[in-house]
Parts: sequence; structure tokens; C-alpha cells
Amino acid sequence: MSMPSLSFRQRYFSRPVLDMVRRVLPPMSDTEREAIEAGTVWWEADLLSGDPDWQKLLATGPQKLTEEEQAFIDGPTMEVCAMLNDWQITFEERDIPENVWAALKKHGFMGLIIPKKFGGKGFSPSAVAEIVTRLSACSPSAAVAVIVPNSLGPGELLVLFGTDEQKNHYLPRLADGRDIPAFGLTSEDAGSDAASMGDRGIICWGKHNGKKTLGMRVTWSKRYISLGPICSVLGLAFKLHDPDHILGDEEDLGITLALVPTDTKGVQIGRRHLPGLQAFPNGPNSGTDVFMPMEWIIGGQERIGQGWRMLVTALSAGRGVMLPSMSNSGLKVASSTTGAYARVREQFNLPIGKFEGIQEVIARIGGETYTIDAAHRLTLRGLDLGEKPAVISSIMKYHATERMRSATNDAMDVHSGKAVIDGPRNYLGSAYRAIPIAITVEGANIMTRNLMIYGQGSIRCHPYLLDEMAAAANPDKLEGLRAFDKVLAKHAVFQIKTLARAIKRAWTLSLFSTSPVDGATAKYYKQAKHLSASLTLVSEAALELLGGRLKRMEMLSARLGDALSELYLLSGILKKWEDDGQPAEDLPLVDYAAQTALARAEAAIKGVLDNFPVRPVAWALRLAVRPFGNRYQTPSDALAIKVSDLLTEPTAARERLIDGIYIGDETTETGRLEKAFRMTVALAPVKRKMRDAGFRDIEEALAAGSISEDEAERLHEVKALVREVIKVDDFAPEEITGKAMKPKPAKTRKAAAPARPPRTTEPAAE
Repeated sequence: MSMPSLSFRQRYFSRPVLDMVRRVLPPMSDTEREAIEAGTVWWEADLLSGDPDWQKLLATGPQKLTEEEQAFIDGPTMEVCAMLNDWQITFEERDIPENVWAALKKHGFMGLIIPKKFGGKGFSPSAVAEIVTRLSACSPSAAVAVIVPNSLGPGELLVLFGTDEQKNHYLPRLADGRDIPAFGLTSEDAGSDAASMGDRGIICWGKHNGKKTLGMRVTWSKRYISLGPICSVLGLAFKLHDPDHILGDEEDLGITLALVPTDTKGVQIGRRHLPGLQAFPNGPNSGTDVFMPMEWIIGGQERIGQGWRMLVTALSAGRGVMLPSMSNSGLKVASSTTGAYARVREQFNLPIGKFEGIQEVIARIGGETYTIDAAHRLTLRGLDLGEKPAVISSIMKYHATERMRSATNDAMDVHSGKAVIDGPRNYLGSAYRAIPIAITVEGANIMTRNLMIYGQGSIRCHPYLLDEMAAAANPDKLEGLRAFDKVLAKHAVFQIKTLARAIKRAWTLSLFSTSPVDGATAKYYKQAKHLSASLTLVSEAALELLGGRLKRMEMLSARLGDALSELYLLSGILKKWEDDGQPAEDLPLVDYAAQTALARAEAAIKGVLDNFPVRPVAWALRLAVRPFGNRYQTPSDALAIKVSDLLTEPTAARERLIDGIYIGDETTETGRLEKAFRMTVALAPVKRKMRDAGFRDIEEALAAGSISEDEAERLHEVKALVREVIKVDDFAPEEITGKAMKPKPAKTRKAAAPARPPRTTEPAAE
């Protein structure tokens, strides 16, 4: 095709490349495009530039809470935590008690993100995360009661997109709990593929408050809706159609969001689901031809068809706060309780935390906790600064929930029977059951890893790709070519620089790379630069050679996303150590977490090259970025033992690691465990003195004069407390089966034994 006014470069270089790009670009649905364009790009773009600016990252500083936020955490949050009894909530009442709901409403937990001018708290993402972390440690169900109104509930959508009238009416009522919100997104016939939802709305005229009104007749069937069974106002996502062309020529108007009072005629609130035996209200709802006036559309009539963009914009921030906060809480609980339990529980006259098999597991828990806590802090700092990083939120949702799953499984292994037997004394069982919920909601983890992290990241984080795609899609061919030509030259220079960086850092072992800091962690900044350049080069090759095929090669895409994720997690690890003041005692945790992230990132890049379909290119890339094979090793056994020791002693490093969860006093299981832990450590020298003298029995050691009477008394006290800590619950048969016990045979003349409350089972003698 002949085009006027073309330069030599445009005609013989840019135009052929553009034609190739148009052929290989995959078709993109509206929902995919809106998801890619949602939110902002932050530090992840640096990591995919091949040359991250570490000074820029460190200059953002640590998290900061206002005095008001800290007072709320120290006051009402701790007060509610002390009220929560997860066994009572989950298994006795199977509901959140009224006194807990009353406290949440009274103190304003329902409006944490709602601006103050509407009666809310107007708290920062960091403050909300701190609150959710503490509540989650006490009861996942109670945490959900706070999460829903402060995340993808209508509150956040109204703050971002609502009309003034909608904000003025609903936000004060949501903030003080007069209205309980829920949001209906998941349809019976569509989960992750929102574009295929069968929920429909038809533009029509109807009657509202006795007047002829322009509106919609909406038919829907939703499920898995948290707080749905008790909500008074329901957010709905549906596809809106205008078959009679009342609004214009277009018939299919797209996904639209509306806010519906649940007392509206035709709204059907269904029964309750029982997700993972958790007690938070969750269930289906539906409606058939329910008439809604146009002003019920969130944002008003001008927001018709913008529903998916609105949702993913809200999720860009929310996915980085709520589920990562719950996961971070679960990881901290696993670190706190497993380290303490391994110290007080003895076998063969030794704490089980002194056996290397246990130390390996405890170190893994501690390393994962440090990693997610650090990355969570980094993410919250970005959110506090006003970023809405969609890719980072996906990274955090996936990795925080997966690492909570891993750490909780490890904690269960160490606790063994203590964690397996359910009852009021089990402080791990509820989190264990709740994990699949976190894995599944807000984008199932399989989809998040395989499609979202790199699928969004490769386009949004690339300095030129989005502009090139826009130029290729431009219906004006000449204008598109000129725009493409301008970007293509810059892209070519970027590729040359990336190739040079990757080869230099790989072949010189990063010796000439720079670091923003000196000392123990400087090497990790340099090594991260090497992997950043390697990932960027491999990503360029994948995008250029595979094009639209890469979208379908999900395992390859997932590995690219894994490498990006690990570099982001490593960034958080390094920044946390700086923000904390470089505490030397934390270095084993930093080393363990950083070495794990580097090894995993390298393994992900290796996996891409091992499976890259264009083999000659894979060989060339391997020579460029992996000339010496694997450079980064997983943590050594010696380092794992150091990390385990930090968690099985009351160290300052342990306190920093588990800071942010509610432990409670001696009336709680975790509070008793913590007391037993500290007493056990304090009396370790006395027990060592007994052991050196050849005694295991306290009274024998006392009689022999090896220990004093005061020491013997304290040893008996801690022994009794430890035995209390390691007890488990048992129940009368009818409490478990729900069936009354059969009466004894008549000849015995004895009545059936009355039901009794749960009792505890003593552990076997040591």
C-alpha cells in the first residue's frame, strides 16, 4: 500500500515491523483491555526496565501512621480483639455475635476508608492494614466483617465513582453501620470470565415511587457474596442492553454497576453458604425483572458500560491491602506460635526446636513471614503515596496467600496433634480451614499467576509496548505508522542497552554493579540488578518472537511472572531492613529471605529458557544471561539454624517479626503459650544445671541440692503451665454427632449421662 510523506526509515523499516506486530498481536477483549489499563505503574516498572533505581525506592521512606490512626489501633482495635472468641464464633454460634457487630459499628470499623466529611475515619491503607492484621489473628470471620465494607463493597466504589447525591446519602449510613453493604459480582455461570456473566439489565420505562421513570429491569443470580445474607444495600454487576434504542443506537452497553436496597421488590436474598466452616455471612442472591431507576447506577447514567473498569480500578488498590493483611497475620501467627511451641514442647529431654528437622521448618516459616511482611510494607507505602499498582496488587495477592498456606501447613506439622485436634485450644485450625477461601477469592491464584501478573506486567511496565500496541490498533494507518515509528526507535535503543547490561552483569558476576548502600546487603542490590536485566532481556525476546502465542503459553508466562514477583519481594526485603534501622540481629532473616528470593527468581528464568520454543534463541539467551549456570543458592543449613534460633528465643528480631498481631493475656491460648515460652527460656539455665547433674526429676534434683527451693517451685510452675498449653480438647459423643445418647439397657436402671462441656486431654508423660 502506498503512503505519502514517508521517510526512508518509516517505509523500509518501521512499516514492515508494524505489519508484523499487527499480525502477531492477540485479540483483546474489552475486559482484558480495561484490566490492563487500570491503576498505576510503580516500582514494578523499574524491575522490568533492566536497571532499577534503588535510590528512588529507598527515598520513599517507611510507613507512617497518624496519631489518630495509632490511637484507634491501640484502643478500639485491641478492645474488639479482646472480645473475639473464634471457637465460639465458628462452632458454637456459627455467626458473628451481636456484641461484636455493635462494637464494630460503634467505633466506626465499617467506615475506615470513608472520608471524614461523610462520617468515616478516612484512614490510610497502612492503618487499615494494621487493623485487619490484628483482627485476623483473632478471628478470620470477624476480619471479613470489616474487610467487605472497606474493600470492594459499595463504599469504595462510591468514594471513587459515586455521584454527589449517592455519596451524601449512602456514605454516612455505611460509615456508622446503619447500612450493611455487599457486592454481587460472581454469577452462577461466570467466575473469572466476567465478560460471560449471564446477569442482564434492559433499559426501559417503569414506575418508581409512583412516577414514570427511566430505568432498567435487571435479572441476576449471584453466589459467594460475603455479607450478602445480612446486607441492606447490594452492589450489582450486570450487562446492560438497550434493545429499544431508548438511549441511542448502541444496543450492548457493557458491564454496569448499580446499588440496590435489598428491600426492593423482587430482590431475593438466598440462604447461606458455609465457606471453609467460617462463620461470616456469605450466600447467594437473585432477582428477576427488578426495576431500578437510572440514578441507582453507581456514578450515574454517564457510568453505563464502565463497570469493569471501575471494579478493576478499585481492586488495583484493595487487592494490595486486605488479603495480604490477612495472610501477613496468618504468617505472623505461625511464626509466633510455632517458635514458642517448639521451645516449650520437649521430647527426649530436649525442646523439639533443637532438632534440625524442626529447625528447617521453623526457618522456612520465619523466612516467608519476613518476606511477606516486608513486601506488604512496601506495597502499603506505595498505596499511601497515592499509587494504585494493579500488577503489584496481583503479586501480593498471589504470593501472600500462597505463603500463608505454606507456613500454616508447616506450623501444623510442628504442632502435630495439638493442631489436628479441633476445639477451643486449637489456635491454628481456623486459619488452616480459611486458607482456600483466600486462595480463591479476588481472582483465583492459578489465574492470577498464569495470566495476570506477567500478562498485565509485561504491557503496563514496558516503557514502549503499550504505545506500540495503541499505534498498531489505530484505524488511521498513516497516523498509526508515524506514532509507531517514533516509539520503535526508542524501543530499539532500549533493547540494545538491555542486552549490554544483561551480558555485562552476567559475565562479570555483577562485580561492577552499584549499590545504594554499603555493608551486609550491598551484594543483594547488585545481584538483583543482574536478574532484573536478565528478566528484561528474556521478556523482550518472548514478546517479540512469541507475540500472541505467549498469552496462550501460560506456564511460560507464569515463570516470567514468578521472576518479576521474586524481584519485587526482594525489593521489599531490602527496604524493610533499611527502614528498620539496619538491625544486625535481623540479618539472618534478611539473608534467608533474600537468598530464597534470588534463587527462586533465577530458577524461574532458567525455567523459561528450558522451555522456550525457539531453541536457538534460548541457547543464545542462556549464553548471555547464564554463562556460568546457577549463581544463587538457597539458604544453607547453618543459616536456617540461625533463623530458627531467632524464633525459638524471645529475641528483639522475633518481636519485630511478629509485631502487629494480637496475642492476648493468660486467658487466651496464645497468651498462655507466650507466657510459658518466656518462663521456659528464663528457666533454661536451671534446667541445664539439672541436666548437667544427671537429673530429669525436679524433686530429685532438689533433694540432691542441685537446685534451690525457689528454682524448684518455678520449675513446677512452668511445667504445669506447659502441660496446660499442650493439652487438647475432647467432647462428649453427642456434642459431635448432634444425637442424644441412647439410654442404657433397662436392667441397669441408670439414666444416660448428661452432656458435659468440652474437657481437655492430658498429654502423655514426657
